[in-house]
Amino acid sequence: MGAALIRYRVVAYVVGVVLIALVVIGMPLKYIWHDATVVETVGPAHGFLYMLYLVTSFDLGRRANWSLRRMALVMLAGTVPFVSFYAERRVAGWVRADQPTTPDAPLVDQHH
Repeated sequence: MGAALIRYRVVAYVVGVVLIALVVIGMPLKYIWHDATVVETVGPAHGFLYMLYLVTSFDLGRRANWSLRRMALVMLAGTVPFVSFYAERRVAGWVRADQPTTPDAPLVDQHH
Protein backbone atom coordinates (compact mmCIF):
# COMPACT_ATOMS: atom_id res chain seq x y z
CA MET A 1 0.00 0.00 0.00
CA GLY A 2 3.04 2.26 0.37
CA ALA A 3 3.42 2.82 -3.38
CA ALA A 4 -0.29 3.58 -3.72
CA LEU A 5 0.01 6.16 -0.93
CA ILE A 6 3.01 7.80 -2.58
CA ARG A 7 1.20 7.97 -5.94
CA TYR A 8 -1.86 9.47 -4.28
CA ARG A 9 0.17 12.04 -2.33
CA VAL A 10 2.09 13.22 -5.41
CA VAL A 11 -1.04 13.52 -7.54
CA ALA A 12 -3.01 15.23 -4.74
CA TYR A 13 -0.27 17.82 -4.35
CA VAL A 14 0.00 18.49 -8.09
CA VAL A 15 -3.79 18.73 -8.49
CA GLY A 16 -3.91 21.17 -5.57
CA VAL A 17 -1.20 23.41 -7.01
CA VAL A 18 -2.72 23.41 -10.50
CA LEU A 19 -6.21 24.16 -9.15
CA ILE A 20 -4.89 27.07 -7.09
CA ALA A 21 -3.08 28.45 -10.15
CA LEU A 22 -6.28 28.14 -12.15
CA VAL A 23 -8.45 29.86 -9.54
CA VAL A 24 -6.02 32.46 -8.18
CA ILE A 25 -4.26 33.40 -11.41
CA GLY A 26 -6.32 32.14 -14.34
CA MET A 27 -9.78 33.24 -13.28
CA PRO A 28 -8.86 36.85 -12.40
CA LEU A 29 -6.92 37.13 -15.67
CA LYS A 30 -9.92 35.85 -17.59
CA TYR A 31 -12.69 37.80 -15.90
CA ILE A 32 -10.92 41.03 -14.89
CA TRP A 33 -8.31 41.48 -17.62
CA HIS A 34 -10.10 39.45 -20.33
CA ASP A 35 -7.10 37.20 -20.95
CA ALA A 36 -8.16 33.55 -21.04
CA THR A 37 -4.72 32.16 -21.88
CA VAL A 38 -4.07 30.62 -18.46
CA VAL A 39 -7.59 29.17 -18.18
CA GLU A 40 -7.36 27.71 -21.69
CA THR A 41 -4.04 25.99 -20.95
CA VAL A 42 -4.23 25.14 -17.25
CA GLY A 43 -7.94 24.21 -17.29
CA PRO A 44 -7.58 21.14 -19.50
CA ALA A 45 -4.42 20.13 -17.61
CA HIS A 46 -6.35 20.27 -14.35
CA GLY A 47 -9.13 18.19 -15.89
CA PHE A 48 -6.67 15.48 -16.90
CA LEU A 49 -4.87 15.60 -13.56
CA TYR A 50 -8.16 15.41 -11.68
CA MET A 51 -9.01 12.21 -13.55
CA LEU A 52 -5.62 10.86 -12.46
CA TYR A 53 -6.42 11.99 -8.91
CA LEU A 54 -9.70 10.04 -9.02
CA VAL A 55 -7.87 6.90 -10.15
CA THR A 56 -5.16 7.17 -7.49
CA SER A 57 -7.74 7.95 -4.78
CA PHE A 58 -9.84 4.96 -5.80
CA ASP A 59 -6.82 2.68 -5.93
CA LEU A 60 -5.63 3.72 -2.47
CA GLY A 61 -9.14 3.56 -1.02
CA ARG A 62 -9.65 0.07 -2.39
CA ARG A 63 -6.33 -1.13 -0.99
CA ALA A 64 -7.06 0.49 2.40
CA ASN A 65 -10.64 -0.87 2.52
CA TRP A 66 -12.20 2.56 2.93
CA SER A 67 -15.93 2.96 3.04
CA LEU A 68 -17.58 4.30 -0.10
CA ARG A 69 -18.36 7.53 1.78
CA ARG A 70 -14.72 8.11 2.77
CA MET A 71 -13.55 7.34 -0.76
CA ALA A 72 -16.08 9.79 -2.25
CA LEU A 73 -15.08 12.55 0.16
CA VAL A 74 -11.40 12.11 -0.65
CA MET A 75 -12.20 12.18 -4.35
CA LEU A 76 -14.22 15.39 -3.97
CA ALA A 77 -11.31 17.03 -2.14
CA GLY A 78 -9.61 17.61 -5.49
CA THR A 79 -12.37 19.98 -6.60
CA VAL A 80 -11.97 22.67 -3.94
CA PRO A 81 -8.86 24.87 -3.77
CA PHE A 82 -6.59 24.03 -0.81
CA VAL A 83 -8.75 21.08 0.32
CA SER A 84 -6.64 18.52 -1.53
CA PHE A 85 -3.69 19.48 0.70
CA TYR A 86 -5.77 18.93 3.84
CA ALA A 87 -7.12 15.63 2.48
CA GLU A 88 -3.63 14.46 1.53
CA ARG A 89 -2.41 14.95 5.11
CA ARG A 90 -5.48 13.20 6.56
CA VAL A 91 -5.19 10.29 4.14
CA ALA A 92 -1.50 9.82 4.94
CA GLY A 93 -2.40 9.73 8.64
CA TRP A 94 -5.18 7.19 8.09
CA VAL A 95 -2.96 4.89 6.05
CA ARG A 96 -0.08 5.12 8.50
CA ALA A 97 -2.41 4.45 11.43
CA ASP A 98 -3.58 1.26 9.72
CA GLN A 99 -0.04 -0.04 9.17
CA PRO A 100 1.20 -2.92 11.39
CA THR A 101 3.32 -1.88 14.35
CA THR A 102 5.00 -5.17 15.24
CA PRO A 103 8.78 -5.22 14.65
CA ASP A 104 8.58 -8.19 12.25
CA ALA A 105 5.75 -6.82 10.10
CA PRO A 106 6.69 -4.89 6.95
CA LEU A 107 5.55 -1.27 6.96
CA VAL A 108 4.67 -1.39 3.29
CA ASP A 109 3.13 -4.10 1.15
CA GLN A 110 6.06 -5.08 -1.04
CA HIS A 111 3.90 -6.67 -3.76
CA HIS A 112 1.90 -3.61 -4.86
